[in-house]
Amino acid sequence: MFNYQCYNDFMRSARSFWFAHSAVVTVSPSSQRRRRLSGLFRWSCLESLVDLFSSGIYLPFFLLQCKSPLLLSAMCLQFCKDDRSPFTQLKSFMEDEEAILFDSEAFERMKKEWVLRPTTQSPRRRCCGLKKRVLWTLGVVSIVILTAVLAKKLPRQEKQPQPPQEQRSGALPKDNNVTWRGMSCMQDGVWPANFHANLSGGYFDGGDAVKSNFPTSFAMTLISWSVIEYGSKYQSAGELEHVQGVIKWGTDYFLNTFLSEHDTINQMVSQIGSRGSGVPDDDFCWMRPEDIDYPRRVGLCFTNCSHLAAEMSAALASASIVFKDDRDYSKKLIHGARTLYNFAESSISREDSNSRSSTYWDEMLWGGAWLYYATGDADYLERVTSHDLAERAGAFSSSDADYGVFGWESKLLGAQLLLTRLRILLGPGYPYEGMLREFHNQTGVVMCSYLPNFRKFRRSKGGLIRLSQGHLQPLQDVANAAFLAALYSDYLEASSTPGWYCGPSFYTLKNLRDFSKSQMDYILGRNPRNLSYVVGFGERYPSQVHHRGASIPAHKKESCKGGWRWKDSNMDNPNIIQGALVAATDKYDGFQDVRTSSNYTEPTLVGNAGLVAALVALGGGGTLDKNGILSAVQSFSPLSPPPPAPWTP
Repeated sequence: MFNYQCYNDFMRSARSFWFAHSAVVTVSPSSQRRRRLSGLFRWSCLESLVDLFSSGIYLPFFLLQCKSPLLLSAMCLQFCKDDRSPFTQLKSFMEDEEAILFDSEAFERMKKEWVLRPTTQSPRRRCCGLKKRVLWTLGVVSIVILTAVLAKKLPRQEKQPQPPQEQRSGALPKDNNVTWRGMSCMQDGVWPANFHANLSGGYFDGGDAVKSNFPTSFAMTLISWSVIEYGSKYQSAGELEHVQGVIKWGTDYFLNTFLSEHDTINQMVSQIGSRGSGVPDDDFCWMRPEDIDYPRRVGLCFTNCSHLAAEMSAALASASIVFKDDRDYSKKLIHGARTLYNFAESSISREDSNSRSSTYWDEMLWGGAWLYYATGDADYLERVTSHDLAERAGAFSSSDADYGVFGWESKLLGAQLLLTRLRILLGPGYPYEGMLREFHNQTGVVMCSYLPNFRKFRRSKGGLIRLSQGHLQPLQDVANAAFLAALYSDYLEASSTPGWYCGPSFYTLKNLRDFSKSQMDYILGRNPRNLSYVVGFGERYPSQVHHRGASIPAHKKESCKGGWRWKDSNMDNPNIIQGALVAATDKYDGFQDVRTSSNYTEPTLVGNAGLVAALVALGGGGTLDKNGILSAVQSFSPLSPPPPAPWTP
């Protein structure tokens, strides 16, 4: 069949002058006049096709080929990859147009004259007249100017936000494409004692050079979750191997921070580097990570790191599903995840006083849920569906101001949604159904609170939801919420559920996706400032990002204090940290593009993890993988609930 869609798009611009040209050729016996009029219509052709050029068609190609409307039509037919004669199809197409009178004789004459003309042409007379040379010069200049003007109107090919590359520590891989980053912090682990000599690698969690395992573990879990659910989208974008490499860079480092081959442990590394010590450290100094020459302290935890152990357990367990086809590595990750979760349970009586997380119970719920999916061990499902753990994790405290905020400090909503997925798409039944139904209902209530119809959370005038009460980096929480809302809508759609209830009102899946899109649109530049908060994306974006490596030229080696001049400078960063999400806007949609205002301009690993996950969930190129996460889960044969107690009068 003839490709009418392509042909119609082309002919819509050409049709107006096509028939005028046909009439001129038919009624004008003078070949000289015919040539003059043909030249006139060639420029009409150019003017009428300007709208086609704005869609990305290469302008000089059409300027050279636009010898006649008929030739352009033939080119279109060839472009549409149709094997039949272009003239036969063109005639057929014209005859189908009721409002057009087609002159077949004129058509045949034009076909012979414009397309089937002899290849040998009469020799041209050499023309050196000043007038004609001036006209040719003006014509060329006009073409160049028109090309430049249209080029500005063509859609720019933006580099999409990607998982972090600029935050890598250690000996960078051969495929590193960040030219201003190099090998760094190779001595991590040797001070104050050589207990963990192989602690190079991993990620810097923010704009300084600290490697904090708690937020980094959450970032790796979030990225793994997006790959598990939307692997086909990463695959179609050609990014699956890339994002798997990003995850493995983190999990390889995690396996070196504790005795991962052991079944039990009594300590683990919590952090490399320090802040606020008043001596040369990662907060006091401002220098490229490649040039760090001061000792970097290894932070260890022993009996008060349940939240960290459970969070890192979640990171390894979720990654084991990503790498399920690599059985040896997947088993290694699962073993490490079990060891960490056992360590978390054994030290659960004491809470880590250095953590910004209010409790560790939400991490226990989160880590246990991921271990269940990774292993299929029903013992973990029994733990995470216990009423006691859910209550301790805050599942029934919906009146709290931060209820419904998902981030590295609070995993409750993520765990609720993860277990809601199990109920929606698998339905294990009794004895788990009661608690899973509670999680499902609680997740639905949170999704209602995200909608603009309700006032659980405030919004700025520009439409950005204000989730966190006093959190210094709220944009990462917004990205996380956009990801979870899009993911929940996909869970419902996969179960053929058209929506959910908020009280007496029914809302469709479109409401959820509209919320997610509105928040990502704001982040990407559709806001009162018309500023993209993703570095390198859009026409305008932050230029003084609070980031050591980006703020100092690659060839400048600075001392600890010598780098302060770059930190305090009001010049733009010499290096662009491509795709980084900055920290915050204020409640009035304001933003301070100042390097020293880290509360506004510092990028984080967690922020980019949520950003990438949300964009993948909202993007095309694939669908939700309903069964990938269930590869280790056994099918259920639900038990019958116990009979009711005997009736007594």
